[in-house]
Amino acid sequence: MRIFDPHIHMTSRTTDDYEAMYAAGVRALVEPAFWLGQPRTTVGSFLDYFDALLGWERFRATQFGIRHHATIALNPKEANDPRCTEVLDEIPRYLAKDGVVAVGEVGYDSMTPAEDEAFTRQLAMAIDAALPVMVHTPHRDKLVGTHRTLDVVRESGIAPGMVVVDHLNETNVALVKDAGAWMGFSVYPDTKMDEHRMVAILLEHGTERVLVNSAADWGRSDPLKTLKTGRAMLAAGFTDDEVDQVLWRNPVEFYGQSGNLLLDPVPGFVEGEAPAPTASFEGSSVLRGARA
Repeated sequence: MRIFDPHIHMTSRTTDDYEAMYAAGVRALVEPAFWLGQPRTTVGSFLDYFDALLGWERFRATQFGIRHHATIALNPKEANDPRCTEVLDEIPRYLAKDGVVAVGEVGYDSMTPAEDEAFTRQLAMAIDAALPVMVHTPHRDKLVGTHRTLDVVRESGIAPGMVVVDHLNETNVALVKDAGAWMGFSVYPDTKMDEHRMVAILLEHGTERVLVNSAADWGRSDPLKTLKTGRAMLAAGFTDDEVDQVLWRNPVEFYGQSGNLLLDPVPGFVEGEAPAPTASFEGSSVLRGARA
């Protein structure tokens, strides 16, 4: 089983997770820019974080045979903090960097006017950069938030096929499907979906335009939920080809619209051997590109 996790926060994970993910079949992933758990207080903290996503974390993943990509944005939660919103002026230059495959996470947390402004501006950035968009639906009032999200996406003029609306569940999947956008599902313990509910949704709505992710982060989460979803699909009667479509071909198709996917095997990586010393990273072209 080959796996592309289209939404996982590896900055929050350990090298043991990378090893386990590779053993499970993960060969590529996308790490969206997100809230770190406490407020950022300056734009510079965002820039350091973006540089780390596009430099260090990208390199760290290759040590374990996995291709790392990122999305860049001001996330909805921090869009309400005036100390953070100036980073919107910096985002366009990051969207041109290697390894950036979408704008995200954008969307709503509390559905405030400040979130409206950040969402609208970043949809325009995505159009200008010809990049897909990853949209975060709010944890509260999810159905209302999804309606509002789809209205803003429609008004922006971006093609619905360039948008994935993430963190969906049984209440809002039909709305997103009917809008022509991609449907994203986070299989995440306790607070979002589990693999069995995910399989039930696939049985009802099919495997087209569906992205299944682990959304693993610093919370109680599981970076192998993609594998567990694939196994649950097989147990429910889905074919190997349908599992491959959901766990590999769909994310490749969606993020491939960026023109920035890198999916060939990592040169020099030997399964079962210890990673190369991290000292070899200093001064590398990956780090220079992140800082440029």
